[in-house]
Amino acid sequence: MTETPDQAALRAFLRPYTTKSDGRGALSFAGTLVVYGGALILGVALAEAGQWAGAVAMVGVLAFASVRLYVLQHDCGHAALFRRKGLNDVVGYALSVFSLTPYRVMQYNHNQHHAYLGNLDHRETTEVYTMTLAEWQAAPWHRRLWYRLYRNPVVMLSLGGIYAYFIAYRWPRNTRVVGVWGVIAHNLMLAGYLMLIWAGLGVAGLVVWALSALLAGVIGVFLVYLQHNFEETYWDRKPSLDFRKATLVGSSSLDLGWLWDLGTGNIAYHDLHHYNPGIPSYNLRRCQRALPEPLRAHDVIRWPEAIRSFRLKLWDEDAGRLVPFPKAETTRMVAAE
Repeated sequence: MTETPDQAALRAFLRPYTTKSDGRGALSFAGTLVVYGGALILGVALAEAGQWAGAVAMVGVLAFASVRLYVLQHDCGHAALFRRKGLNDVVGYALSVFSLTPYRVMQYNHNQHHAYLGNLDHRETTEVYTMTLAEWQAAPWHRRLWYRLYRNPVVMLSLGGIYAYFIAYRWPRNTRVVGVWGVIAHNLMLAGYLMLIWAGLGVAGLVVWALSALLAGVIGVFLVYLQHNFEETYWDRKPSLDFRKATLVGSSSLDLGWLWDLGTGNIAYHDLHHYNPGIPSYNLRRCQRALPEPLRAHDVIRWPEAIRSFRLKLWDEDAGRLVPFPKAETTRMVAAE
């Protein structure tokens, strides 16, 4: 595939930001763990003292720390957090306990996602499944009902996180491909970790952990959805599929504030990540801020547009954009039901 001058210029601009620092990687890893542990312990102490507002706040901090640890694990999967691949793998395995995600499973799934991004013929590799408008129009009522429930924001953000992190990752569908014993070892380590919380912090510790894990799932699904589900995203079929266009135009750049970036490890700048997965998360925000306007694939998405994006359900191949459910089709479906 021939690279355009703009794509070559972008690749050259991004190259310096792929420089990895073991010091910054260790600071991100250790610092986030300190916040995670502090929020868990303080949340339990506040709950036992009846300081419910403070306890709820600590649940929120713990949830964001969990999301950030997942992002760091994701960095390790790309060998992007530290300079040495072996160190990335060791830390990736350690972080799997806090992210509830087996390391090799996450790595395999995410590499598949990168490989088939924007490919309408390989939508099984995406985190959020998207039907085309034509498929919706040809689908029977029960498939439409399933898809309508699946894409409902309330269902997706609540049950989606619970299913993915509490159920699906206990025995992922690619377990036999990635490694059965790795998944079993992960589940045993997770069980041991929960026993440690119970032994050290009691039932209150498990409650605070569980609530934070549920909230982290909501935040995670919210981010995963917005990374590729926005109006002017990109999907296509071979032979016209342009993979480089898919990485940039098909991936969003979210500007939801500095605190959001801090709590989510800068993963909101997903277009740059997909174009060059070797950029460590601690360089992504700085890279996006320095990116010259001519090299930007699209405008950043802020909170109003981010919320509106959850109205978009189907890929319209003719219009080349993500669209809501057709109003006429919705009316007929409701009448039929």
